[in-house]
Amino acid sequence: MPRLFLLDGMALVYRAHFAFIQNPIRNSKGVNTSALYGFTNTLLTILEKEKPTHLGVAFDTSAPTPRHVRYPAYKAQRDEMPEELAAAIPNVKRLCKAFHIPLLEIDGYEADDLIGTLAKRAEPAGFETYMVTPDKDFAQLLSETTFMWKPGKKGSEHEVIGLPQLPEIWGVKSPHEIIDLLGLMGDTVDNIPGVPGIGPKTAQKLIADFGSVENLLENLSKLKGKQKENLETHADNARLSKELATIIIDAPLEVSWTDLELSQRDDEAVKDLFTEFEFRSLTKRLFPGSADFSPPAPSEETPAATQTIFETFKKISEVPHEYHLADTAEKQARLFEELGRQTAFCFDIETTSLDRFEAKLLGVAFSWKGQEGWYLPYSADLHPQLKTALTGPALKTGHNLKYDLSVLHHHGIVVEGPFFDSMLAHSLVFPDQRHTMDYVSETMLGYSPIKLAEIAASHLQPDLATAPNSDDLFSFAETNKKSKELDVAAIPLETLAEYAAEDADVTWQIAEKLRPLLDGQEKVCHEIECPLLPVLVRMEMEGIAVDPAALVEIGGQLQQRINELSVSIAAHAKRPFNLNSPKQLGEILFNELGLADKAKKTKTGQFKTDEATLASLAGKHPIIDEILEYREATKLKGTYLDALPAHIVKETGRIHTQFHQLVAATGRLASTDPNLQNIPIRSALGRQIRKAFVPREGFTLLSCDYSQIELRVMAGLASDASMIEAFRENRDIHTATAAKVWGITESEVTREQRSGAKMVNFGIIYGISAFGLSQRLGIPRGEAAEIIDNYFKQYPAIEEFMDRTIQEARMSGYVETLTGRRRYFPDLTSGNQTIRGNAERAAINTPIQGSSADMIKLAMIRIDALLREGTYRTKMLLQVHDELVFDLHPEEQEDLIPRILDTMQTALPLPGGVPILVEYGTGSNWLVAH
Repeated sequence: MPRLFLLDGMALVYRAHFAFIQNPIRNSKGVNTSALYGFTNTLLTILEKEKPTHLGVAFDTSAPTPRHVRYPAYKAQRDEMPEELAAAIPNVKRLCKAFHIPLLEIDGYEADDLIGTLAKRAEPAGFETYMVTPDKDFAQLLSETTFMWKPGKKGSEHEVIGLPQLPEIWGVKSPHEIIDLLGLMGDTVDNIPGVPGIGPKTAQKLIADFGSVENLLENLSKLKGKQKENLETHADNARLSKELATIIIDAPLEVSWTDLELSQRDDEAVKDLFTEFEFRSLTKRLFPGSADFSPPAPSEETPAATQTIFETFKKISEVPHEYHLADTAEKQARLFEELGRQTAFCFDIETTSLDRFEAKLLGVAFSWKGQEGWYLPYSADLHPQLKTALTGPALKTGHNLKYDLSVLHHHGIVVEGPFFDSMLAHSLVFPDQRHTMDYVSETMLGYSPIKLAEIAASHLQPDLATAPNSDDLFSFAETNKKSKELDVAAIPLETLAEYAAEDADVTWQIAEKLRPLLDGQEKVCHEIECPLLPVLVRMEMEGIAVDPAALVEIGGQLQQRINELSVSIAAHAKRPFNLNSPKQLGEILFNELGLADKAKKTKTGQFKTDEATLASLAGKHPIIDEILEYREATKLKGTYLDALPAHIVKETGRIHTQFHQLVAATGRLASTDPNLQNIPIRSALGRQIRKAFVPREGFTLLSCDYSQIELRVMAGLASDASMIEAFRENRDIHTATAAKVWGITESEVTREQRSGAKMVNFGIIYGISAFGLSQRLGIPRGEAAEIIDNYFKQYPAIEEFMDRTIQEARMSGYVETLTGRRRYFPDLTSGNQTIRGNAERAAINTPIQGSSADMIKLAMIRIDALLREGTYRTKMLLQVHDELVFDLHPEEQEDLIPRILDTMQTALPLPGGVPILVEYGTGSNWLVAH
């Protein structure tokens, strides 16, 4: 029997593009090749494994179909096709032509209709037909000889669906009933309305009872209640939905079976495509005898880091390896002896918990050579030897090392550097990808490590027993926030040893692959991110004290203000309503108070009441300011005052936030559990929360804050003489800016003019527009545009810097900070003005904000060394934006504060000799100190 394969081209390229959306495949020119690669992989799998005799690929066209004419809202909710995906489709068609595969396209018909037409023609012609698509709606076309061929996910095998699978997947007995199901329950993907209140289960029961939509509507008297009412009201919708969901099977498709016969591909054209898009693995797969090719060498015009794509992943059973369990004195002696000879090794700990203070240390795995590893079960008598090994001068490698260092720190082992964290290095080289060890192993080594879930499922607590596959202890617990306890200790020792040794081995191999890819970011990795690890560990483990009584007092004051605002807002609205309901608030503001002529709505038809919308209405009615204040007060109370006590660790009585180095694309530190970066400091309410943070007994809090650091960095990067002069003369930069922009002396600058200049100064860094400035200052857009124009006339070097940054980034694909930290911007070449504009603003901001982040990180590393080498009792506790907070011992104040300030001011000298100013304060709480 001839085998016909009909590929749903649009569905397959969409699927491939979004399968790699967190990890776009790009060639050395920065072109996104995800869709082309995924489609090609599926095509080759079919050609190699299924041996089709006939093949065709169907595509939609941009022309409207009868469905759009019949129901204009059909698929109207879908987002516009991503630009990179749209650019890939012509190349997918080039590939099909190179393989001599017919392209099936007719204006007015979807790919579904063309496939449906050919599938039905093929039945009497004696074909076995496979519809290649992830869209399960095609099941309405199934027959004894027509099947769905559904591509697998994440390397899994494809699935063939036939008539026997209908009841299991759809809950119906025959294919045509699927159309009736869709008529009743609708389809959100295609915006087919269906009947309100009828979901899959109800639809299945109704079709089982009545057979079809038409028969159901003729027998509504047999139903009762709301279901009957809905069907009576929406009967037309049910008929329309069934019509929209029906795949056309008589499209005017002029193609013969001879046209669809598989023919010899054009090898040269295929090779040209694979070379152009740098598909190394596909080239080896299709042309095993051909010479390998390499992409162009990285240059200033091309991003350096490209990566091989693996179709399948090897597992431990397929790879020779030698893992040792050091469970005897003899083996332990051998392990420590060999460790002592290494100049570099990888280590990875196994624990019982994610909690740094509650985790018990079960063992440590080591590796210093690919496919080899050791696992050392931990016991107290081994503590001295382990401590010696981990505090020696060897380079220590690990993945997400901060967790390991924290647990070991709590167990009395302060691991000494130097360090190489493969998670941090991967974040620098491939910033847009995921960075879990399993993912990195699969993408860089083509190897899938043992999953903890696979070996521990039967030993986990009940709520974790059905957890999804995870990468390692850290990420496994990350997906199960409700419980941080894992009964890893119950896993058989030999099984745990193999799992742990493999982790160390794989991490060692990943690190070896990553080092050469840093390409210009060596300084960022080796002098900033990795040396910062132990600094953050010491800060996190030190924690900061909070005053529970102060939290209660501030919380009570906030609640009183919340109550006052609630009463006042209700009075303005002339009736009580649920302030936390966007729907009710929208009705009050726009229907009853009429605060906007053309109020914006969400996709569901509700009025928008987000912060940006409310801020744009500021001044129109007293209710707006009060709602904004109410929202801030309730957020502060819930997020901080009510939640902070739960973060106090019983063992220490302090709060121990966790810092994350590369969550922000600019390199700024992030903070979680709790997030101390987001405590507002510009509002009076937000500042009050800082009163609850206090020093330890006998100490005072010291706050050291970089002054206007981003403006200073911008002045240095732009080499703007006027701005640099103002900083050198220690003049108020915002007053100086206002004087230049308005053409007056500094003594004539009003408070409002200084405020406007401040908004422009900081807004320029983030690419503020005339519209944005007019919104912020409450002035006409023309006036705001004039201010920005005057700004650039007075500071022409700033505008030149912005233009130069965008131009260079457009050519190279990335921007760099002063230390060489890179951030890639493929959207700078986008044809979509909005997307391109967003990328341009981020490209301008990144060198400024990123250099500021690098500066404070370097300062932290050097201050930590200063405190340790000088055996000071003062401890560094927090980093929040441009500020460092310390527990300062009073006896060290006179000697230490100047040293800290000098260290911060000299951490990263700025171009042009721009002076760096650090302001400081001390006090009995964080608010007073700041």
